[in-house]
Amino acid sequence: MNTIKTGGITNIFEKRRFLAAKIKSIETDFKSLESEIQRLEENRQQLLTSPNVSNTVKTWPEINLAELQQSIRNELENLHKIKEHYCQETIKIGVVGRPKQGKSRLLQSLTGLTSAEIPDGHRQHCTGVYCSIHNNSVEETYAEVCFHSEHSFLMEVIYPYYEKLSLGVKPKTIDEFAAKTLPLLPNVFSSEANQETMYLRLVRYHINLEKYRHLIGQPSPRRISKNEIPEYIAQETAYGEHNFFNYLAVREATIVCKFPNTDVRQIVFVDMPGLGNTGICNEHSLIKKLAQEVDAILFVRMPKSMGDTWQEVDISLYEKVCTAIAEVPSHVWCFLVLNRTEAHSPYRDNSKICQDLVLDITNKSINVAEYIIANCANRQESHKLLEHSLNHIEEKNLDLGYKDILLSQQKLAIVQSKVNAELDKVVKALDLTTQDAREFALVERKFQEVMRDLTNGLEKLLQELRKNRESVDLEFKKQIETALQACRNDTGIPSVQEIENQYTLEKSYHVVYEKYLHEIRARLLQHFLLLDEGLKRSLNKVKSQVAKVLIEKGHLGSLTQERGTEFIHALATQIPDELIPGRPSQLKYGFKTLAEYQLSYRGFIQHRLRQSLDGLTPNETATLKLTRSTSAEQVLLNLKIAYAETLSKCENTLKQLLSEPNQAAYATVEEFVDTILRKKNIENEWRIFLQQEREQNRQETPQESDRLLTSRDVLDFVQPSPVTN
Repeated sequence: MNTIKTGGITNIFEKRRFLAAKIKSIETDFKSLESEIQRLEENRQQLLTSPNVSNTVKTWPEINLAELQQSIRNELENLHKIKEHYCQETIKIGVVGRPKQGKSRLLQSLTGLTSAEIPDGHRQHCTGVYCSIHNNSVEETYAEVCFHSEHSFLMEVIYPYYEKLSLGVKPKTIDEFAAKTLPLLPNVFSSEANQETMYLRLVRYHINLEKYRHLIGQPSPRRISKNEIPEYIAQETAYGEHNFFNYLAVREATIVCKFPNTDVRQIVFVDMPGLGNTGICNEHSLIKKLAQEVDAILFVRMPKSMGDTWQEVDISLYEKVCTAIAEVPSHVWCFLVLNRTEAHSPYRDNSKICQDLVLDITNKSINVAEYIIANCANRQESHKLLEHSLNHIEEKNLDLGYKDILLSQQKLAIVQSKVNAELDKVVKALDLTTQDAREFALVERKFQEVMRDLTNGLEKLLQELRKNRESVDLEFKKQIETALQACRNDTGIPSVQEIENQYTLEKSYHVVYEKYLHEIRARLLQHFLLLDEGLKRSLNKVKSQVAKVLIEKGHLGSLTQERGTEFIHALATQIPDELIPGRPSQLKYGFKTLAEYQLSYRGFIQHRLRQSLDGLTPNETATLKLTRSTSAEQVLLNLKIAYAETLSKCENTLKQLLSEPNQAAYATVEEFVDTILRKKNIENEWRIFLQQEREQNRQETPQESDRLLTSRDVLDFVQPSPVTN
């Protein structure tokens, strides 16, 4: 029985769920911003229509929000599509190719279906409809077919022929299509083979309409048995005895069967009619539908054994797929499958031609994730091809997902910046009407001095962290040495007597050996949890340095009695969720992000050590094997050697990470500085927050307000307390 490791498939879905959560968070931010804009527009209109509106307010510059609202709606639509893609609990793989290239044989090998269900006839283009194939190990093979409605039949099938072939006025109903003679192919197209092929296919729809018309508009989906599948999907019987016509009324079909590979329950294959020079007029729509639904596309091409080259139709088909992929907001991997045929097959041995086409691919405009040479009729080779494709998707999916997230965050920042620009118009207008010019100038000068000192202090700290980011983190190094010593002192390796006792129970040294491999690997990993403390101390040291700058240079010490890392937590809690009504506080976000950020063994190191542990993992190639005539002493020796080699590999891996806590610290502090100092309009949030703190402090301890003003000049902003004579 063919099997594929489920770990890779599981990892793909875990990464997808993680990415979906990130996209959902960005989607929430966009929706919040959309509500903020709507609320701003409502308030503006209400203010402008107020009978007591001032002349200053009447002269406010126009605020243009309609364009921003449309940008947000467009981005929310894209985000929804991306999120839906990552929320899928199946991996969909489409198979594309010209007729007679072996795509049906490949699908037969992967799904266990036969030529009766997935036609691969030797004469015409056999697969007639867009068809997905799902795994079900419980029920017998069946299919569900969805028929065209009259509207979809005309819009998706017939009208594209009239448009591409310039056939004039399109029929408004099926009755009109049936009753009227087809317009002749214009002379301008009569000498072009592709257009002529399209026209002949339209003729096939027209002259055979009565053979399938009764199915158009039928309730869908209709469940059909295994034996009925060819009548609705194929264009002809397996050996061309007679033609089928039902497929002309089928919009799409789903086949449910038991795959020969028991570990790919969540994989769906999508079969397409043969494309290229087949006369299918709505190729672009079919390919776009495929691109919107699948995670990967396999281009199947079978070179001729007597010699072959890349044809113009191959390049054209590839370009059509690339165009469709570019129109969807998700990532679709494309793999080129060169179908290798055997010497004893009717197609003869084409191995050398496959290699020639691989070498020639660099001269063509075909850019795929990978090319794979495989015999599509061979089940074992086809499953290796599938596993290879899944491994690629697993390795690359997270990286591209992060690009999706980064791009969406950038778009969010752009829209937020535009909103801020519009809000600034209001803020500036309000400032002109509410501030006393002399008092404002004095307070603003004090504020700018403190912000300058705070900026200089944090920039200086950043320079020090940048200078040290490639240096060894001594705290982390010390903790690594402690963990390694614990691993050496407490190995968990059993004695010969313990091995013999276990052998008495298990009756197999191989079973005993694998059991102890698992146990000592688990104990080894337990010791590495000690690294958590070193990582925590390293990061807390940097957070304390940030807190010191905020207290000494930013004069923020009187905001809370907390110091060190707790000072960051206190300010993150103290800053309101919204400083400017309707706008999430970026200042709070910066402090909260720094306060909550942690370095941990599981998130920072664990995955980097996994490959080093192969020597203590049964059935891995790196694991020492027992001889046939083994003994307890041999088991013990193998365990000691495997443990020593694994620990040495782990030590080498950890030594390569000695500077990474410093790198993480630098990146974290730089992001913090970007958020609380460098973002556009962040100074307004500082002003409002510090003013609110000053006013609250006056209410709590009014007798100390003058003294606090001396140590916290930064808190003096808008509407300072009146000067008494």
